Amino acid sequence: MSSYMSILRTPGVARIISAQLLARFPSGMLSLAFLLHIEQVLGSYGAAGLVLAATSVGQAVAGPLTSRWMGRWGMRPVITLTLLISLTSMLTIALVEMSLGLYMLVGLICGLSNPPIQPAVRTIYPKLVNSKQLTPLFSLDASAQEIIWVIGPVVTTFIAVQVSTVLAILTAAVFLVAGGAWFLSSPEVGRVRIPRSKRALGKVLTRKPVLLATIVGFFMVGATAAVEASVVAVYGHGGPEAGIILAIWAVGSLAGGLAFGHIPVGPWALARRTFIVFVGIAIAGFFLDFWWLSFALLISGIGLAPALAVMFGIVSASVKFSDTAEAYGWVGTGQLIGAALGSAIAGFAIDSGGASGGFIAAGVLAGLTFLAALLGKPWHPDLRGRDASPMPDTEPVPVQPS
Repeated sequence: MSSYMSILRTPGVARIISAQLLARFPSGMLSLAFLLHIEQVLGSYGAAGLVLAATSVGQAVAGPLTSRWMGRWGMRPVITLTLLISLTSMLTIALVEMSLGLYMLVGLICGLSNPPIQPAVRTIYPKLVNSKQLTPLFSLDASAQEIIWVIGPVVTTFIAVQVSTVLAILTAAVFLVAGGAWFLSSPEVGRVRIPRSKRALGKVLTRKPVLLATIVGFFMVGATAAVEASVVAVYGHGGPEAGIILAIWAVGSLAGGLAFGHIPVGPWALARRTFIVFVGIAIAGFFLDFWWLSFALLISGIGLAPALAVMFGIVSASVKFSDTAEAYGWVGTGQLIGAALGSAIAGFAIDSGGASGGFIAAGVLAGLTFLAALLGKPWHPDLRGRDASPMPDTEPVPVQPS
């Protein structure tokens, strides 16, 4: 913990971590809020899964584009514009009753306008700390974001069940506005300018570690999306148990990230961590009991944040600074496409076979996560004793005053 405290004492680190966490807090609320709201309005988990899929596809398409735009027009203009459009679409879903097709269209717009805060902050981090602190900072960030998944599902479930699903979505909108404003006002956002990339869009995927992180993230987040839908299907609208189980899952991830964050990243790191994720998800569906699900997902969670931290680290060490935002955008795209497919597959599996069907789908996706990490080991760089900072560009990068 002393190493993490040292990082947090670095000027700007605690502020930028806190601001981006608050801005991204809707990530832990919206999927569950949309799922509960659309299922309540249209009476089908399959329909709700399609709306979530449309939202995730929109985020996936936008990820590399908006991340790249930050190198052309700057972080603040791009994030401000996307935040306003995202807010409008969220309010529309919450307040306007529509057909499935229109819900999917607005969900797609919501996804397309997802503010690129995560790629922005991943790009800022190497400019805040020295090279030795970067890998632990990625781990701290991956662990800290689990706060989103600890509190978000509980808050969303409580509000949706006790008050209304509309208020649950509106609460997420408040977090988006408050956190986005704080992040945009942070001096670090003004000081760090992403240089304009000279490479063609998508060229960064020729870097094998970036492609590995994208593929593994695709399957892993698909599995987590399927688990989330399955847990909700077990308890429906009847109480807070689903939110509590998902929070316990996130607590396991938080603990795993802090415990493993200081361990050097060797070539087997991603395979080991995804195996833990697979084991926990694979056993979760054996018994649809509160304590068993909590235990199984706690095990699974121990591998989640550490796996994400490894992905962030191998991407950072494999690209030039001008390509970092786009690289993280592609990784995010892989995760979001996985979430879209995981939600849709689980939704239909639940409609046809109940919650058990959803957990089977999640287990298959988790198994593919581990298999991808195992087969991709030759693409996994050995970061033990290496600088995980991005490779410098060959020309000076101008720095804007805050």
